[in-house]
Amino acid sequence: MECEFPTVNADADEIRRIFKEVKTIAVVGLSPNPSKDSHRVAKYLQSVGYKIIPVYPKEEEILGEKVYRSLKEIPGNIDMVDIFRKPAAVRPIVEACKERGDVKVVWLQAGIVNNEAAETAKEAGMRVVQSRCAMVDHRNLA
Repeated sequence: MECEFPTVNADADEIRRIFKEVKTIAVVGLSPNPSKDSHRVAKYLQSVGYKIIPVYPKEEEILGEKVYRSLKEIPGNIDMVDIFRKPAAVRPIVEACKERGDVKVVWLQAGIVNNEAAETAKEAGMRVVQSRCAMVDHRNLA
C-alpha cells in the first residue's frame, strides 16, 4: 500500500539521536554512478565518519567498499539501512532487516514512502524515517 504522506516518521530530535548512535549504514540501491543521489549521499555520510556498506546487484566495489547483493550477505552488525528503491521494493527490505535482528533504523530517502512497511519496521522495534534525505538532515540537524 503506497501513500504520498508518511504516517510513521521520526521527528527532528529522534533524527539527531539516530545520527549520534549510528555507526554502520547499509545503503540499499547505492549506485556506482557519482551523479546519482544514492552515490552522493553515501559519499557524504562516509566523509563524515559513517561506515558505508553498499547493497547493489552488480559491481564489486563502490566508494572503496565491498558490494553485497543483499542485506543477508553482510557480516557483522548494521545500525541503519538507508533505502534508495521504489516504495514497492521497501517491504522485502524491511523483512530482511527483521530477519537480521540487528538493524535499529530504517531510513527511506526523500520521495520514498511505504507506510505499511514502516509500520512493520516500527512494530519490530526499529526506528523509521520516511521521505527525508540523510545527507540534508545530517547537515541540518546533527
